[in-house]
Amino acid sequence: MAAILHPFMRDGAARRLGRRAITGVFRIYLFLLGALGACRFDISELDALKDQGPMILAPNHPCLLDAVMVIARLPNVACIMKASLMKNVFLGGGARLARYIPNGRPLQMVYAACEALSAGGQLLMFPEGTRTVRAPVNEITPSVALIARRAKVPVQTIIIETDSDYLSKGWPLFRRPPMPIHYRVRLGRRFDPPANATTFCGELEAYFAEELARARFVPPQFATERPSAAHTL
Repeated sequence: MAAILHPFMRDGAARRLGRRAITGVFRIYLFLLGALGACRFDISELDALKDQGPMILAPNHPCLLDAVMVIARLPNVACIMKASLMKNVFLGGGARLARYIPNGRPLQMVYAACEALSAGGQLLMFPEGTRTVRAPVNEITPSVALIARRAKVPVQTIIIETDSDYLSKGWPLFRRPPMPIHYRVRLGRRFDPPANATTFCGELEAYFAEELARARFVPPQFATERPSAAHTL
């Protein structure tokens, strides 16, 4: 349906419909995971961001459920996603309708992200670039700093914790984890638009490392490396 509607709707209407529809689907999905006893979610802190205007939402990123949890609570989010997923038969139509942004061409991605922010939306992007493989956080990529500086918007960090390695990088697709899995999302520091991308990336990486050391949940693969570190979504 989304693929059919996409060519015939104006940008504003398509964006609103697509994003609200995806938020609704993700809410139902998380509700079902909770009802089945598979997961326990503590993500209500995200609600405080709903009416706070354009900003970059920057969570850490070891799990495939991270974007689902954020978007399920925030209905006006543009998401930067893999370019290949925009052509996916199941995900592509909705993503295009919601005006999500492919990451295939970096310069075009930056321009599109700034346009999404200037239209009043919030932008979800993961500063690590990929799911966490190095405890407690990967090296931060400069994209978030470049977009924040160009768009002149703050960067709101989001700390997402879990007690499981489920759907982390390298997790076998059909391997069943111990359940229920606990997820907790809390709001971190909000950074002003950076003046220097390199300095900002270092500050952001140090901040994530410090916050993750205080995490409530620690997944097994990181528990032996640093007992106080968290593996987040």
